[in-house]
Formats: sequence, structure tokens, C-alpha cells
Amino acid sequence: MPAESDALVPGPWTHRDVSANGTRFHVAEAGSGPLVLLLHGFPQFWWCWRHQLVGLSDAGLRAVAPDLRGYGASDKPPEGYDAYTLAADVAGLVRALGEQRAVIVGHDWGAAIAWVVAALHPEVVERLVILSTAHPLRHREAVFADPRGQLRSSTYMLGAQTPWLAERRLVKHRAARVGDLLELWAGPGFPTDDERTVYREAMLIPGVAHSALEYYRWWIRSVARPTGVRFFKRIQQPITAPTLQLHGSLDSCVLPRTALGSGRYVQGQYEWRLLDGLGHFLHEEAPDVVTGEVTRWAK
Repeated sequence: MPAESDALVPGPWTHRDVSANGTRFHVAEAGSGPLVLLLHGFPQFWWCWRHQLVGLSDAGLRAVAPDLRGYGASDKPPEGYDAYTLAADVAGLVRALGEQRAVIVGHDWGAAIAWVVAALHPEVVERLVILSTAHPLRHREAVFADPRGQLRSSTYMLGAQTPWLAERRLVKHRAARVGDLLELWAGPGFPTDDERTVYREAMLIPGVAHSALEYYRWWIRSVARPTGVRFFKRIQQPITAPTLQLHGSLDSCVLPRTALGSGRYVQGQYEWRLLDGLGHFLHEEAPDVVTGEVTRWAK
């Protein structure tokens, strides 16, 4: 059985723990300069940013990739997987890393959290880069308005709602489901066999599968609950941070037409780029392109 220590993949970066929002977070860090905080998504962990840690460091930036709450070598508490707490985690991480503000870069769930941070904690966001994810309000709208498109693409979220059964399915056959999802959502050439193995093993770390599914459970169940109603009202706050949104033309998880409508929630400078021939995992499918875009936006 993999252990948390297996998430500490060696490389040209340093590993350490940081305390923020009452939780211990593992981070991988490289370089010095303005802080760029890299937030991963499902079903991955900090390692998905390995190319950007090196590239951003070489460009004179301080790149930090944490394991989100419940993932990798970070704490896996029994609660705190609501969007309020996850956004507070990120705001706390910026300060725990010794900065008042940072360029926030997010992919998938990390991008969903980044949208929320920019709305609820704008004081910590210098600039925003969103990969492969629509603004939460736009995503919710598209699920109802596009049943043959985004609703169909989001049915995996419903499968996460069943207690115990969803966890068992996710880790069955050494987390084969993780490899299947990576391949389903990606463009040509990703993942390699080695990449598939790394992410499957990371999902088998005790507590990760349950924690990862708790994100989806709060998201779906909150829709009909007072806390969720209040949440969606609060994130109507226009985003003032300069925002760059990157999306793959072949993304079958969050459809390009869904993500495209996110600009209406950004009041500040906004730039949309559709990357042809790429799927959901832009930062690994075209690492040099994404590193270049993040560097341009950060500087």
C-alpha cells in the first residue's frame, strides 16, 4: 500500500510542510521571486506541475505546488471539503509562504478553488490563471442548459455521491479508474504508462480516495442546501484580478463552450485562449506552452 512519503517525488525542487487554516499542507517549491501558487485537480496531486516548477523557476519566479487538502502528503481531515474552507486554505497558504499576494494558477478542482479565492479573498490574488475549468456559476448554468453536452460530461460527479461504493470503485484494481479518467479526458499522447502509474498509486494513499470524492459530494449536495445557496450568491462578486483562461479544444470533461462563458464574471482584464488539439490536462500535454503563458501573465 502506498504511503504519504511516496508522494514526495524527488526532483529539482524542495519538499516541506506548511501550516495554514489549521491544516498541514505538503508543498513542493522551486525558485525565488514573485510567488506563483499552483493548484492541482482531480485525480492528481502536486506532481502534475513538475514541468512548471522547473520552467517558472528558470524564469525568475517562485513556484510552489501544494497537495490540496486530502491529497498526497497533506493532511486528510474528515471535514473541510466545502468551497469556503478550500478557498480559505489557499488564502492561508499564500500568507504562510510569507507573501501577501500571489499569482494563483489552478487546474480542474484547483481552478474551481482559484475562481472562489478570487471572489472571496481578492486581497491575496495578484493575477489569476485558470486551466480547463469554467467559473462555478457558468458551470452550474451549463449543466442545466446543455443536457446533451455539459450535463452528460458531468455524470461522473453523480457517481461520486454513493458512500463507500464510490471509493471502492475508484481504488479497485489498484485505482485503474484513475488511469481510465486521465485517458478519457486527455488529448492524444497523454498519459504515458509511467504517468498513469504515478497517479494511480497516489490515489491509493490511505484517505485520498475518500477525500477526493468529498469535494464532489459537497458540490452536488450544496445546490439544494442553504449553505450552497449562500455560496453561489457570494461568488457573484465580480473578479477584479487580471485573469487568463486557457482551455483545450478537445476537453471532454469541461467542454470548451462551457468554459467560454466564464469571462462575464471577470470585471478586470480578461484573456481567453483556446489551445487547439489539447484535452483537459494542458499543463502536462503541452507543458512548454502553459509555462510560457503563465510566465507571460505573471510578469
